[in-house]
Amino acid sequence: MQLQGKRALVTGSSGGIGQAIAVAFGREGADVAVHYHRDAAEAREVVETLQRLGRRVVALQADAASVAAMQQLVAQAVQALGGLDILVNSAGIEIREPFLAVTEQHYDLVLNINLKGAYFCAQAAARQMVQQGTGGRIINISSIHEDVAFLNYSPYCLSKGGLRMFARTVCQELAPHRITINNIAPGAIATPINTPTLQDPARLHELQAMIPLGRLGTPDEVAAVAVFLASDAASYVTGCTYYVDGGMTRWNKGL
Repeated sequence: MQLQGKRALVTGSSGGIGQAIAVAFGREGADVAVHYHRDAAEAREVVETLQRLGRRVVALQADAASVAAMQQLVAQAVQALGGLDILVNSAGIEIREPFLAVTEQHYDLVLNINLKGAYFCAQAAARQMVQQGTGGRIINISSIHEDVAFLNYSPYCLSKGGLRMFARTVCQELAPHRITINNIAPGAIATPINTPTLQDPARLHELQAMIPLGRLGTPDEVAAVAVFLASDAASYVTGCTYYVDGGMTRWNKGL
């Protein structure tokens, strides 16, 4: 097992990519703090899955848009697990809205959850890791849209671009403490957020035509990269973004 004895907090892990990562960590031997905002029932299902794997696990509620709540979340995870070795920032939100119609409320909501909450959650986790003195791993679930434009989702792109420079900058400050920080940038992944597209053959065909591998990815394929980055195998990797997108960032229709 690649993560035997490790203690992990995965935000946004009651569903989607975060859930897949939490379960994958459990399969690899990690104890896990499962974070949720509203989906208590789904969080309980993840807890039960991890308990069946024989892991120590706890479900913790917190508003990812609140700095105080995310700091408290880290403290609760540390108390429940006896320490913290891995943080995955997976909580996120997107709102489809043209630039000329974006409201301050929606802008703040997206940036507070996707960037500000992740930033201060990582800060609290890194402080704990420094105190422990045994190194650690911070993994942000970013998006291909930290690089690739996404029409009608400008606040979302801003938040993911921020995560890109966050990892690239902070990796230098954390390296002396043997703490690495990396991003995973998923492309089109078959999660509940993409259900409308998956159920619309025309839209699905249009999307698949933009992916060189010709299909959407799965949450488990993203989770596999997270396991690698959390493991000793990635001890010399920091400040990087790993694209899990079927080649979508390299798509070019040509003339």
